[in-house]
Amino acid sequence: MPEKKVYLLLTDTGTLFTRTIKLYTRKPYNHASISFDEHLTEVYSFGRKCPKNPFIGGFVKENIHAGLLKNASCAIYSLSINETDFNRMQTYIKKIEAEKENYRYNLLGLFAILFKMPFKRENAFFCSQFVASVLKQSESIDLNVPLSFVTPHDLQSVKNFELIYEGKLKDYQKARMIEPNLNKVVSA
Repeated sequence: MPEKKVYLLLTDTGTLFTRTIKLYTRKPYNHASISFDEHLTEVYSFGRKCPKNPFIGGFVKENIHAGLLKNASCAIYSLSINETDFNRMQTYIKKIEAEKENYRYNLLGLFAILFKMPFKRENAFFCSQFVASVLKQSESIDLNVPLSFVTPHDLQSVKNFELIYEGKLKDYQKARMIEPNLNKVVSA
């Protein structure tokens, strides 16, 4: 069966909200997104619906060339999966996208992580919880962490994710032109 690739995008947008989260996590990247193409034309996450307000959030299709991601630092990972798992993941996202008005940002879940308390809300995700729920559609991916506790840093540790780029997100396309296969880490 042919293999497909899934792309994990971890970012640091430098916003006040991100800097606040970083004080707790002490990790370089505090936002997670997922894509199914190497160009990152369609990037999915749970995040801000209004760039200036971190408290109004939900399912979002992110544009890596605009808004908060325009000047973000990032790490991009790829993972090869079988076509069945790839299709399962895409179907899962399309279902959420079609019903996005029924989904909310799980801000309370973020605070629950601080206190190490499991907290599950129906139809609500924070970014890494959403990405983990997408990855969980694959029977071959084991997260070893309950979805309500998954952080962007935990996603980096998923077996077989390969770091393909680290640097400024706006330079990713240039790096792809220099190293079209991105089989090795390219830093900008």
